[in-house]
Amino acid sequence: MNKKQWYEILFENYGQKYDNESFVQGTIGECDFIEKEIKFDKALKLLDVGCGTGRHSIELSKRGYSITGIDLSESLLAKAREKAGK
Repeated sequence: MNKKQWYEILFENYGQKYDNESFVQGTIGECDFIEKEIKFDKALKLLDVGCGTGRHSIELSKRGYSITGIDLSESLLAKAREKAGK
């Protein structure tokens, strides 16, 4: 039997309420900042480390960037996949 890691227990149900947290309201502005920093180069392949529910990955993907999200929490990754429609 596999024992769940501490981070999986911590974030197991957090993905359900994460997108309602007030800090996620800044996603558009944060992605605007990222775009400026990478000089709007859509040829770059981006890696979102600790992507959580995918708020940055999904927004940048909508803007035409190739992006891969990784996270320790499988439950948050599942929420990101669900939000991305995959």
